[in-house]
Amino acid sequence: MKGIAYQEEIPNKGADSESNEYKDPLADVDLCKRDVPLLEELGINTIRTYAINPKADHSGCMKLLEEAGIYVISDLSQPALSIKRDAPAWDTDLLQRYTDVVDELAQYQNVIGFFAGNEVSDASNNTEASAYVKAALRDTKKHIKDQDYRWMGVGYASNDHPDIREEIATYFNCGKDEEATDYWGYNIYSWCGKSDMQKSGYSDQAKFFKDYGVPVFFAEYGCNVPDGAAGRIFQETGALYNDEMTEVFSGGLVYMYHQEENDYGVVKITKDGKAEKQDDFKFLKQEHAKADPKGVDMDDYKPEGTNRETCPEIGKVWRANSVLPPTPDKSLCDCMVAASECGPSDSLKPKNYGDIFSYICAEEPELCTHINGNATTGVYGAYSMCNAEAKLTYVLGAYAAKVGGSDSCDHDGKAQSKKDTSGDKCSSALESASKVNDEVATATAVVDASEDKAEDDESFGMLSAPMTSIFSVGLYMTVALGAGAAMVAL
Repeated sequence: MKGIAYQEEIPNKGADSESNEYKDPLADVDLCKRDVPLLEELGINTIRTYAINPKADHSGCMKLLEEAGIYVISDLSQPALSIKRDAPAWDTDLLQRYTDVVDELAQYQNVIGFFAGNEVSDASNNTEASAYVKAALRDTKKHIKDQDYRWMGVGYASNDHPDIREEIATYFNCGKDEEATDYWGYNIYSWCGKSDMQKSGYSDQAKFFKDYGVPVFFAEYGCNVPDGAAGRIFQETGALYNDEMTEVFSGGLVYMYHQEENDYGVVKITKDGKAEKQDDFKFLKQEHAKADPKGVDMDDYKPEGTNRETCPEIGKVWRANSVLPPTPDKSLCDCMVAASECGPSDSLKPKNYGDIFSYICAEEPELCTHINGNATTGVYGAYSMCNAEAKLTYVLGAYAAKVGGSDSCDHDGKAQSKKDTSGDKCSSALESASKVNDEVATATAVVDASEDKAEDDESFGMLSAPMTSIFSVGLYMTVALGAGAAMVAL
């Protein structure tokens, strides 16, 4: 894999962004006509995109990329719909977003796969978030299988934090195949300027991942210290494709194509839309041209199976349980909303939900266990996978029913009464959810909902990676021989 990150930065960037504004890099065929020849000149065979619009037409760009022999790995999130490291969730809105992206890109044969998250757990104080990313990975893999799509991988892109590097790599590769990663992307910026395998930690990385059970590659690399993009000589690119590294790593993706404020680009787009090669363009081109990695031919590709690991124990640093959040079930959430006799007023804005949540959860904390989850204990309320509006509707209705009184569904005009319209079709699912919530309210360990579920329920380097400034969101199978061989050989 000789790759590059191909996405312009977005406004209001950051892990807590609520902006829907981003520029889909594969939706403007004229821009692709401008850029694809430059990608070819760089020797690129894989690009990574961070957010695409699943409703846009990507056929023009994807055809150009395919004709150039360029594959695509795409992140599944977008800035306003991603798993937030400090307030993680895996809900119906996120599942819809992820599956929409898969459905759109599945039609193109040059799509290798997807990332369910990018540096979501990036330090020792937010490892719980990894449980939600792994749940997203699990459900995306299931969607691909259920839709009978060709094999496409789903993985995670991690930063290199010394406190969690071992635990997080193990966590995403542990447990059942259906919920574990298909490949591991590593965002690493430890080789800066002139260095070597030892100083950069590359030798340590090769040793660490030597026996990792799935393909590993650099999902981002390309340190710009100390002289910015202009000073990059890409010595590490040559090292990445030497024998020591290619025995373990399947190449990598340089960060990034577009030169912008963060100063990592190899091409600058002028005000009139022209593409200008930057100083580091020629060095990357030269290193890619010199690289002669020892790939694996299809006829010689003989996978030995997947080495899944034992999940890391919960401790002071690692706080993500191997019991994952439930799969979002929109039909159950819809039934719950229909059954509630109190809901948010038509004028209430999502940014104001927090005041009501805070009040009700302080007054009646048991009710909020039904909509919350604890990734450390592995305990999740039956409605923890519903979106924010549905959760608010539930606690408003539950609070009004418990407290009673004429003003119990008012909250200073922020809520309003409504009728129960759930009907018989929802009774079984709601009854099962109620049993789970009764247990969750006092649980300190895993609650198993499977028995009560109705059958007819429709239910080593230290520099941090720059993509966290955009948004964060986290090929081994025998049925994927072709894709696996391609991954190793790219």
